[in-house]
Amino acid sequence: MIRVAAEVAEALRDGGAVVALETTLIAHGFPPGEGVVVGRASEAAVRESGAVPATIGVLDGELVVGLTEEELGRFDASARKLGSRDLAAATVQGVVGATTVGGTLAAGAAAGIRVLATGGLGGVHRGWPQPPDVSSDLPTLARTPAIVVSSGVKSLLDVPATAELLETLGVPVLGWRTEELPLFYAARGGPPVSARVDSAAEAARIAATHWRLGGGGLLLGRPPDESLDDVEPLIETALDEADAAGVHGPAMTPFVLDRLHATSGGRTLRANRELVVGNARLAGEVAVALATA
Repeated sequence: MIRVAAEVAEALRDGGAVVALETTLIAHGFPPGEGVVVGRASEAAVRESGAVPATIGVLDGELVVGLTEEELGRFDASARKLGSRDLAAATVQGVVGATTVGGTLAAGAAAGIRVLATGGLGGVHRGWPQPPDVSSDLPTLARTPAIVVSSGVKSLLDVPATAELLETLGVPVLGWRTEELPLFYAARGGPPVSARVDSAAEAARIAATHWRLGGGGLLLGRPPDESLDDVEPLIETALDEADAAGVHGPAMTPFVLDRLHATSGGRTLRANRELVVGNARLAGEVAVALATA
């Protein structure tokens, strides 16, 4: 029930560099049609770094590791959002399933992939413990020997609380040429990272050593190229609007992103697109460094 694309399987068999990419970004992270464009650009960025992209999702009763360009087009807002717990049910039930970071980590690990690129990691929602909402991305990352390259955690989350939970779970949080965990849209102002790294080779060596010591996942936080330092008030307003509208759970992120893109005049949409592709490029460099270490 797992189909690995020939190119991905060959690279893994030969010890080559492979980067896992999620499909939730394609289906739910951007306006209709935009997600596929960003997904293709992310795959291109991975290839430019010398690695093989493996975009992951569930289609027609199969967990697919390495979707074709035509298959990417099937992931729209109607796709079921899949964490690690949902992969089996979605596969058996034959739905179109878009994997989150957690779902992509679990599927990628089953295929032997050690590097994943995304926009932002899930985490502790603001207002904890009301609502009592913590993303399954965190425990899945803690137990999976892989490195996730992102621009920190999602902007609508409680970043300091998420950083504390990552520490509790024993997840190293590395800063890409920074001592602070990026705040997704903003480069500065986040909690301190556990270590700064200044090259893909250094990140790869730390990850490999962490795994030899029996550790699980690592987070590599890459600041956005364009830091939007005035977005926080817009996020708070969007979250208030979501609460007033009764939007919770998996519908929260798409709702808040739509509001942010509208109230920022499209600046957050442009930044989101650029940071996702930039993270994919860095993930490719880290994957190449791991493969050649």
